[in-house]
Amino acid sequence: MTALDARDIYRYRKQRGVNLGSWFVLEKWITPKPFVNTQGSSDLDVAKSANAKQILEAHWDNWITPDDWVWLRDRGINAVRIPIGYYHLAGPYPEILKGTDFNGLGPVFEGAWTRITRAIATAGGYGMGVLIDLHSAVGKQNGDAHSGAPGPIRFYERRNMDQTLNALKFLAQALDQIPNVIGLQLINEPQNNPALPSFYSNTLNTIRQLAPDLPLYIHDAWNTAQYAELVSQRRDFVVLDHHLYRCFTSEDQNQSGDDHARTLRGGTLGHFKDISNKIAGNLVVAEYSAALNQRSLGSGDAGEQDRQRRVFSAAQLALYNETCGGSFFWCYKKQEGWDAGWDLRNASLAEITPSFYGIRKTSQGIHNDAGRREDEKRRATNDHVNWWNKYPGHYEHWRFELGFQQGWDDAFVFFNFRDSSASVSEIGFRGQLARRRSSEHIREKGESNVWEYEHGFNQGVSAALRCACG
Repeated sequence: MTALDARDIYRYRKQRGVNLGSWFVLEKWITPKPFVNTQGSSDLDVAKSANAKQILEAHWDNWITPDDWVWLRDRGINAVRIPIGYYHLAGPYPEILKGTDFNGLGPVFEGAWTRITRAIATAGGYGMGVLIDLHSAVGKQNGDAHSGAPGPIRFYERRNMDQTLNALKFLAQALDQIPNVIGLQLINEPQNNPALPSFYSNTLNTIRQLAPDLPLYIHDAWNTAQYAELVSQRRDFVVLDHHLYRCFTSEDQNQSGDDHARTLRGGTLGHFKDISNKIAGNLVVAEYSAALNQRSLGSGDAGEQDRQRRVFSAAQLALYNETCGGSFFWCYKKQEGWDAGWDLRNASLAEITPSFYGIRKTSQGIHNDAGRREDEKRRATNDHVNWWNKYPGHYEHWRFELGFQQGWDDAFVFFNFRDSSASVSEIGFRGQLARRRSSEHIREKGESNVWEYEHGFNQGVSAALRCACG
């Protein structure tokens, strides 16, 4: 079996993350100051305004500071999602702007990519993985200003899809070998056009030739079942992203925070389990928040409103921890005002979100007790054998034992991974790692009854986590 390296730990671990919103792809409601010279609300509006280059570079250099990285690390955050636009590649790849809305604006953005790569390196210094998210595709993939430009959705014109693919190819090649890059998200919140499934499939296949092991994330375009089916047909590391908000629709507004929490613990949990099982656990919620509509919060005092958010947030995190490989709060902070629904720093101060995510590291690490492993393996194997002996058939229970031991040992490699983060690494994308280990097992031992090896692997991981936390 191949040894797990730092890149594997970053990519397969449970991602407890936050979005660094409005750092590169601007959103006026988060950071109004860069919009000082325009009435518009998109990156294109800022880029065309007076002193755009100076305004943008000052913002890029000052929005996220060393104090911010320390704050995130000290709370157990181990991953950040960084939204970018294709135009942020203009420095090393000026041709990407040709024929687009940003044509001729290369000088404004020529310094962006250097800052993005610096941000990735800085995150790594604090033990954090980075999910690079192409938030703004060529031609706008959705109708919102955060897709980069005003105007209609034109992403599904062939030339725009092809140019977006070119941007993603550049990103895949540039990011693939960086250990703390945990993945590349193809596009954010696309309109669910009939051309989207083929765009996804063709793009995944193309990028896979350039970056065989890079995790690739696709958004579900608000049709989770449809794109779970697409992901389920693949064996490579493809992750389905669903964004969960409960504050926009009239149905949302007619439920309190307590109501939303009950729904999350009930029907939503069942739905997430079904989806997660279908796609081997390759599910994330790359955007969620503590925000509730004022009608949901009711007319109570601020303390009661925070309680509603707290209950809602706790139910979300329990859901994601049980069914997902990771989750990312939207967003880290806002430039002005108090907002405990959308601003993680404010939500933390109000004790709406946890003071620490995951398991806190200790200087001693987590001891891998070989005797305990053998006891747990023996117990699990006996249960496995006794269950399947009820059903006549050809079994190779030794494969279960090998899988259990591998799952246990891999879990402790994660637990004792030494980086600069404050939290213990845990296997998050267990199904995908099981696939990898199963492929290696097949090469060594043949492919009959591999399901027993996979069952053993999963039970080994679960037993290790139970013992580490017990």
